[in-house]
Amino acid sequence: MSVGTAAVTPSGRATLPGVTSAPARTGIPVAALGPGALAGVAVALGFGFSAQLPAWLWAVAIGVPLAAVDLREHRLPNRLLAIGAAGGAALLLVAAAVDGAWPALVRAGLAALVAFAVLLGMALLAPAGLGMGDVKLAGLLGLSLGWLGWPVLLLGLLLGFVAQALVGVVLLLTRRAGRRTELAFGPALLGGSLAAALLAAPWPLSGP
Repeated sequence: MSVGTAAVTPSGRATLPGVTSAPARTGIPVAALGPGALAGVAVALGFGFSAQLPAWLWAVAIGVPLAAVDLREHRLPNRLLAIGAAGGAALLLVAAAVDGAWPALVRAGLAALVAFAVLLGMALLAPAGLGMGDVKLAGLLGLSLGWLGWPVLLLGLLLGFVAQALVGVVLLLTRRAGRRTELAFGPALLGGSLAAALLAAPWPLSGP
């Protein structure tokens, strides 16, 4: 997502006029491991020893490299998104079978489609602001958030947009970015979704 105007390539990556894309690099920065570990601990405490916990830990494990790559290269790899979706769907299927939560599983699938469709519409209306990677990520996040309920899905997406807007304003005010500066949207979407999930989590280990 961009503060100002940028072009979007067919791969879904935004570029600025006259700026040459840097070669893609692999690997997760060490700096991302700390926040990832904290997110994993928070998820474990929030959902406790439940059938759905593996799905949430998987979401964190996929979210960390996605955020790292997007921050570094302004792209969300299709392969990583596909692996995340396949693993998340399989783990939620197991959770539904264990708990008999089939309605939640159906809602998760529908939420993934709705989130994908909504951001796809936004990307078509404003292609300079959203790439297809962001659209696919919304579908992936919709799968997890939809498991918890429609209000959680709405809150997660809303928090993502609010976080991105705040980051853009802060960077503009501190002169660390201009109106045409390219900003990765994936980390904001991931952070907003994590916050919404933790707010909706049962926190069984916190006591009565």
